[in-house]
Amino acid sequence: MANSFGKLFTLSTWGESHGAGIGVVVDGCPPLLPITAEEIQAELDRRRPGQSDIVTPRKEADAVEILSGVFEGRTTGTPIAMLVRNADQRPGAYDEMREKFRPSHADFTYQAKYGIRDHRGGGRSSARETIGRVAAGAIAKKILAAAGVEIRAYVTRIHDIAMPEDSGAGAEFPTLAEVEATAVRCPHAETAAAMIERIKAVRAEGDSVGGVVRCRVRGVPAGLGEPVFDRLEADLAKAMLSLPATKGFEIGSGFGAVALKGSQHNDVFAPDGKGGARTVTNRSGGVQGGISNGAEIWFNTAFKPTATILQRQQTVDMRGGETELVGRGRHDPCVVPRAVPIVEAMTALVLVDHWMRQKAQRGTFEF
Repeated sequence: MANSFGKLFTLSTWGESHGAGIGVVVDGCPPLLPITAEEIQAELDRRRPGQSDIVTPRKEADAVEILSGVFEGRTTGTPIAMLVRNADQRPGAYDEMREKFRPSHADFTYQAKYGIRDHRGGGRSSARETIGRVAAGAIAKKILAAAGVEIRAYVTRIHDIAMPEDSGAGAEFPTLAEVEATAVRCPHAETAAAMIERIKAVRAEGDSVGGVVRCRVRGVPAGLGEPVFDRLEADLAKAMLSLPATKGFEIGSGFGAVALKGSQHNDVFAPDGKGGARTVTNRSGGVQGGISNGAEIWFNTAFKPTATILQRQQTVDMRGGETELVGRGRHDPCVVPRAVPIVEAMTALVLVDHWMRQKAQRGTFEF
């Protein structure tokens, strides 16, 4: 159960970092949706390793194979199974980790939980598992795009370098081309250049850094979300914090809200000119009472520095003895740029699932 996500539009992922491959099964996708392997591959190419000189040099094409659920270019309504085979495994680089626990990795906790673990690149805890999420997310994004929903994630901060604050919603919505213009996926060119230099500098030191990904969604109507436990922002938070290396989530004003008074923070309503209402500001991040209010949804996700660094660190072995460990293998000095398409995928999966739930509950609900 822990490897599945969603209520009506569901996905189950499987596979390990240095196993035969990574796969996903998507269930609940409506029939007759036009989808091709090329469309899914385009999203996977944004996530794959080896795409620039600031990410892991592991060479993987991450070529997707659609095994079921699509016939003659359209979904059939049956489970969609997809597979990406691992091609550039080097499990030998992890031989030392068979007996030693890597600091801030899941080695110790997986051993404590299961009594066994795949030490090769972290096995199931590796970020390579997110291949399945991105493949499923490509389908969800295709559904949402047909309904006029647009999702855009981008990097706003690397270490202590941050792009000028755009105040979240209300600022210019960046284009995909602007986000993809640099390897770091920050749409502010001057800041992006500084971020890239910082990542290269810490890589040369055998160290790592983290950062923040902002996600913005426009075109979502009011009404999506399920009080009390399945609030839209709660499901978005779970989706983001289920990603490897995430350490924080905030929607709208987030933690900054504590410095404001209610009179400063409230999003007052005004007529929208169509017989309805709109908020003048958007400190709520497009969600109120756990339900979308029709404004742009925007939130931030914080990612920690990559746990594997090429410096000597103190640790313990399987018998509890003190020892030392130097990280080996091929790793990102900063995971944040490759996290951008993963954040978009998980956002799409949450929104499609809530759209289907609303449709089932109301019947007449349309985007």
